[in-house]
Amino acid sequence: MSKNKDNKENREHEEEVLNGEDKKTIDSENGADTPGNGGDEGVREEPSVEDRLAGSEARVAQLIDQNLRQMADFDNYRKRTMKEKAELIRNASADVISKILPVIDDLERAIANNEKSDDIESIKEGTKLIYNKLMHILEGEGLSRIPAVGEQFDTDVHEAVAIVPATEDKTKNTVIDCTREGYRLNDRILRTSQVVVAN
Repeated sequence: MSKNKDNKENREHEEEVLNGEDKKTIDSENGADTPGNGGDEGVREEPSVEDRLAGSEARVAQLIDQNLRQMADFDNYRKRTMKEKAELIRNASADVISKILPVIDDLERAIANNEKSDDIESIKEGTKLIYNKLMHILEGEGLSRIPAVGEQFDTDVHEAVAIVPATEDKTKNTVIDCTREGYRLNDRILRTSQVVVAN
């Protein structure tokens, strides 16, 4: 009888052990024994290929839109700059012309008076005053006459229209006469002087 009792207790113990092992296996499969793992919580799923492709396409579309906007902005800037430049060129001489208008008024008055006057000296004096007034305005805008007579011949600013024999060695390659004045506007040569050179 004692033997049967021991066998029964052994079987009950084995069943308990087996039941415990099965429970551990089930809990492990459900993630219950995994440290820091509350079942399905905290598990990150990798984005699918379709999701990554959609994200990339959206980024490309955004970059294309930004590029198109920048190109449009630059094109508008270029057109505006060209328009302003054309306007500036078209009206660049307006200030100078407005300063010359009083000289034109003086010339018109002088012409009208010359028709009624026989005083040659007065006509000469009036013409000289108008000329000086005009030159004063132009010099204020940066115009200057290129020195010629007595200067060494310089192909950058002089144009030889005639060459004559030099009477002295020191006058060789020297400008002895000017048939047309040359002018600079600031540092730019507007036209060269036409000169006679001794050689």
